[in-house]
Amino acid sequence: MGINDKCPCGSGLKYKKCCKTYHDERVPKNALLLMCSRYSAYALKKYKYIIKTTHKTTRDKDIESIKAFSKNTLFQNLKIIEFIDGEDEAYVTFEATLFSDGKDISFSEKSRFLKENDRWFYIDGELF
Repeated sequence: MGINDKCPCGSGLKYKKCCKTYHDERVPKNALLLMCSRYSAYALKKYKYIIKTTHKTTRDKDIESIKAFSKNTLFQNLKIIEFIDGEDEAYVTFEATLFSDGKDISFSEKSRFLKENDRWFYIDGELF
């Protein structure tokens, strides 16, 4: 994927004007932007970004599992269902259309995010 292609998050913007800015160190101002940038990071195999934006209490230290998931998965679509913003805790409910080894592994999740030191982090999620 090139920087002038549409961003994997589904915003309709070019990657260079969307999630690339976060992948290049800009801090997302809310949990929704973090959620979208994490989806794009998975799609583009930006493993370090996934680890960096996961809360330290739930961070998967095994980068190999993240690499394997990204490598073997086609990230086809992200649909945001609901965004509940809060001062230090927020929720994003979404549907992700994914395929792995030709099989549909799509899912819906309500993700929880915490804000610490003016940065949002993914902490956990509840699958539907």
